[in-house]
Amino acid sequence: MNFDPRYSGRNFSSVGTRPIRPDGIDKVTGRARYGADFNMAGQLVGRVLRSPHAHALIKSIDTSKAEKLAGVKAVITAKDLPDLTNGDAAMYDILDNSMARKKALYDGHAVAAVAAIDARTARQALKLIEVDYEVLPHVTDVDEAAQHHAPLINDRVFTEGLEEKPAKPSNVTKRTQFGHGDVHKGFAQADFVVERSFKTEQTHQGYIEPHACVASVNPDGTADLWVCTQGHFVYRQHCAQLLGLEASKLRVTSSEIGGGFGGKTHVWAEPVALALSRKAGRPVKLVMTRDEVFRASGPTSATSIDVKIGAKKDGTITAAEATLRYSCGPYPGSWAEIGAMTAFACYKLENVKTVGYEVLVNRPKTAAYRAPSAPMAAFAVESVVDELAKELGMDAVEFRIKNAAQEGTRSSYGPVYGPIGIGPTLEAVKSHPHMKAPLKANQGRGMACGFWFNFGGQTCTDLNIGMDGTVSLAVGTVDVGGSRASLSLVAAEELGIDYSQVKAVVADTSSLGYNDMTDGSRGTFSSSMATISAARNAIKILKDRAAQMWDIPVEDVTWEKGHAIAKGEKYGNLSPLSLKDIAAASGKTGGPIAGHSELVADGAGVSFATHICDVEVDPETGLTRVIRYTVVQDAGKAVHPTYVEGQYQGGAAQGIGWALNEEYIYGKDGRLQNPGFLDYRIPVCSDLPMIDTQILEIPNPNHPYGVRGVGETSIVPPLAAIANAVSNAVGVRMTHIPMSPPRILAALDAEREG
Repeated sequence: MNFDPRYSGRNFSSVGTRPIRPDGIDKVTGRARYGADFNMAGQLVGRVLRSPHAHALIKSIDTSKAEKLAGVKAVITAKDLPDLTNGDAAMYDILDNSMARKKALYDGHAVAAVAAIDARTARQALKLIEVDYEVLPHVTDVDEAAQHHAPLINDRVFTEGLEEKPAKPSNVTKRTQFGHGDVHKGFAQADFVVERSFKTEQTHQGYIEPHACVASVNPDGTADLWVCTQGHFVYRQHCAQLLGLEASKLRVTSSEIGGGFGGKTHVWAEPVALALSRKAGRPVKLVMTRDEVFRASGPTSATSIDVKIGAKKDGTITAAEATLRYSCGPYPGSWAEIGAMTAFACYKLENVKTVGYEVLVNRPKTAAYRAPSAPMAAFAVESVVDELAKELGMDAVEFRIKNAAQEGTRSSYGPVYGPIGIGPTLEAVKSHPHMKAPLKANQGRGMACGFWFNFGGQTCTDLNIGMDGTVSLAVGTVDVGGSRASLSLVAAEELGIDYSQVKAVVADTSSLGYNDMTDGSRGTFSSSMATISAARNAIKILKDRAAQMWDIPVEDVTWEKGHAIAKGEKYGNLSPLSLKDIAAASGKTGGPIAGHSELVADGAGVSFATHICDVEVDPETGLTRVIRYTVVQDAGKAVHPTYVEGQYQGGAAQGIGWALNEEYIYGKDGRLQNPGFLDYRIPVCSDLPMIDTQILEIPNPNHPYGVRGVGETSIVPPLAAIANAVSNAVGVRMTHIPMSPPRILAALDAEREG
């Protein structure tokens, strides 16, 4: 059925309210089932043997002793996961990352796995596996890896994006470029130019729940996979291809998810668990330890970024340029490309150029982390914007307002913007009480802007109306941030019934059509669009059933506030029929009533935010404390404002940890030194202030309610806002994230010596 996704202004009765979250009681009472909470009869325990070397040739693997150990039911290596990728390089990389084939490419790379009757036996079996390694030179730093003399990680990789294909392989996998105008001409017009280089260290998403799954491959070729994931349909697609299974015979069920933030958009252990189950003939449960999560799942990129911006005396930016180098782990990615696209997206620029370089390193395969690549680019750009404003003698907010993108602006990465929220967020910050609050000694205030694209994608939804008038909403986008509550509100809004009458569930892959990964802030945006479409399709059926019950033409039936109404004076004797009335009679009027929708949700609508941060820095120790934080962001339409505020606060909290503490630390041997929350320190409640939020609503013209994605943009400004605050507090420009106490003290010492 035709569906019009365009925005139409309307008054809401359910959308915009704050009902209690439907999953809350189960989660706080421990009834909710996460990845590790599922069990199957006769299941075995899976464990993975991982490389202790950052880069090593696997000369041989002897599993014979492990196979003979009592209680061991299966041992697998790469030979049990043959290459079925048919030349698909991206899928081959996923396969190789799941189980190393010729080389171990990072500390923690899987080289073998066992399935045994219990964890103790599985651990013993791992110790009996003998691997003969030839240790190779390694490189873990992004700048060092980009050098011509660096150890070569993958001899099949030649730099893409160059005018001529290079003759030799390289750790630089791709060059991308965006922009328009003439930056050389623009810099010649500038009265002031600021140019700096920045570095950010690799960080982990910090989800509390480790990766976990239960896999069961049956003799008839069917299989089941229970897993914590952000996209069970994508997991089905990847696992089926890697193991040579028919996708329709692999049913994947997503568990509750204890945090993902992009880190659970890739398969890691799932193909291994399925291969173990297939070989053992029994279900296999595989749960990563925290050490494995850090060493062998996907963190974000480490980066090295150069930024140059020029402006006239009146504050007009004349040119902006950035070169961005992002680490990908040992496999090609597109992380620098995204950084290059987002770097200057907040601004209206006549001359702009960004160049991104993807760089291989001997670290785990890089994964998404909430607006992947954008926070690092924003840190570099917004730091230079702040410094340039000082050079001009302009207020930091006013300088940004003068140069902010607006409707009709050609973005730095190509498209022309429609209605956007960067200007309104800056105006809101300008007038916010936070900006006027006094500061004390050793305190500093910073602010920064951030951008994210957002994404829609393939989406399928079923809406089923029970005979008692209650509604079951089956969606295929995993609930990573409250979407079940939001989608229930949307269904209630469309149908005109109470929120309490709607129950949303995440359906398994055998119960619903394909849905893309829940990433790109697409969950509520895309599934709400599909829910609106499904509800409107159901309303057509409800009107038809009401017409049957009244014996009048369906054209004479309207739907208002949850009731079918016969329009016209000639039907004055017909009382409205509620949804419940119509549902109760459905068995006599044509059977079950349901609405279905499958669509590609285009027009996600870009998102902007501006953050304010106050910090206090101890000049003797370098310890930084965030004392006040404010988030202003455009939501398009806040379907469930409490969840929206939570997304804003969560992104800011993660950004605070990233800016001040979090980093992967590798030793000279290429091994990760801090694979646990004791030494990799994420913020706890005592580290954070109450994060204030302000929701702006600039409707997205490509959604019936004006909804935009909100979950990722909030992590983009914090690195820059905090860096600007710290720099203002200590009087030294901070250029290296995280700004840990030793780095702050080193910067202060360098300033004194300089």
